Formats: sequence, structure tokens, C-alpha cells
Amino acid sequence: MRRISAGIIVSLTAVVVLGATVFLSTCAERQGETMNEETEAVSKTGLKDRTITIVYDNNPYKQGLETAWGFSAFIAGAEKTILFDSGGDGSLLLSNMEKLKIEANSVDVVVLSHIHGDHTGGLVSFLKKNPDVAVYLPCSFPTKFKDKVQDNGATVVEVDQPMKICANVHSTGQLGKWIKEQALIIRTEKGLVVITGCAHPGIVNIVNAAKDLVKEDILLVMGGFHLEWAGKGKIEKVISAFKQLHVRYVGPCHCTGEKARSLFEKHFGRNYVNIGAGKVITIADLQ
Repeated sequence: MRRISAGIIVSLTAVVVLGATVFLSTCAERQGETMNEETEAVSKTGLKDRTITIVYDNNPYKQGLETAWGFSAFIAGAEKTILFDSGGDGSLLLSNMEKLKIEANSVDVVVLSHIHGDHTGGLVSFLKKNPDVAVYLPCSFPTKFKDKVQDNGATVVEVDQPMKICANVHSTGQLGKWIKEQALIIRTEKGLVVITGCAHPGIVNIVNAAKDLVKEDILLVMGGFHLEWAGKGKIEKVISAFKQLHVRYVGPCHCTGEKARSLFEKHFGRNYVNIGAGKVITIADLQ
């Protein structure tokens, strides 16, 4: 039997390992960039123009916009324009977008936080206006839902682990045990902006996850905090945790509840952001 020298074996092993490494790296790039440790610099370009517009919420803010139970936010100024959640009613979503002079075809990416209808109900109507988008959704979504998204011409990107969506914008990955949910993380020169849909996995858990993934200070936490039915004691524990995490600004809305919103405003004072349909948050305005 022919013998193979140890030197040849070592060389072959190196080739195999190198090939496997290249293959795995290529697969990771093709499947979407999963975020392990973010090293890119925060882009200064367009930072002053980076805005978050609330296009759908059950809390009123701008006169003339309709309100209904649900949530959707339009994020502009990043590498890609993002619609986070789609509210519960497509006609209302599109009507509010039109009143806010937001073109449906300006959206590059849709991110859905979780499966509930008050966050996904407007999607099909939106896709009929602009199917040329990538829809990032938790991989736990039903197959029928994913098929419907594809049937309407959009690309489905299934999210399990934390994932980079574009430069300085990331998904936390799907969190929670019962209701799987992802939140959005936006990096700015001033710190992280964390946007939640309903925070079913716990708003403090989500903020901790965001801070663990991108080890930077939290500038703003906004969206639904799921405290509508919470007692004062629980709400104040959440506020205390926010303070310990050095969250600078808060913008609770949707399912947070009036009692919780009032308590957040009391404790955060000028750093409380009143959010409702039509509110525009400019990152440059947050000191």
C-alpha cells in the first residue's frame, strides 16, 4: 500500500481547512450578514437628515392623520430606507403615508417585528404599491404568510440570529419564548436607537440584547413597550432599569398605555419624546 508522507498530509489538511473556511464565509455573505461584533465606523454622511416618522399609531400627534391600534415607522437617512411594521390596516397606512408625503416606492426594506395583525395587517396593501422590497421577518412566521409576501413580488429574508440589514442598522434577531419578536437597532454618532413593535419578550430584555450586540450607549428607546396592562410597580421597575442602562431618551407609544407613558414622562422629563401618528424624530435634535 502506498504511503503518504506527513508533510503531504499537513498540506492537504491546510488546503481542506482553507477551502472550508472560504466556503463558509461565502455562504454567510450570501445568506445575509449575521452580526457578531460590529466594527464599522458610524457614517457621518446624512446624519443630520436621519429621521424616524411615525406613520401609524393609536396615539394622535399630527392633526389630519388617522389613528388606529397598531404601529409603523418610516426610517430615512440610513443606507436603505426602511418601513418598520405596517400597522393593522393597509388603506390607513397608505393614506397617512400620502399625507406625510412619503412615497411607497421610496422604501427599500420592510422589517416586521412580530406576527400580530396590528403590525403586519397593512403589508399586502403596501406591497401592491411597492413590491420591490426585501421583507425581514422572524423565521418563526407561518409559511403561508411568507408565501403571501413572495406571491406579492417581495423578497423574504428570514431572521433568526442578530443580522445586519444595512450599514449601521441591525436586527436583534428573534427574541422571546412564546411570541417571537425582533427589534431594530440603528447606530448613530450619539448612541443607539432601539425601535420595538410590542416588546413581547420584555422591553428591558430587548434593550439589554441591543446593548450586548452593539456595545454602545443607548440614545433612544421607542415604540411599543407592552405595559398597557402593567401595574405602577412593574412600570417603575422598567423605568429604573432604563436609568441603570443609561437610556437617555424614551419614546413609548402603541401598547405602552397612558399610565406608563405618564410615568415615563414624569421620570425622564425633557428627555421624554411624545410619540403619535405623524411625529417626526430627527436624530440631530436629540442632544
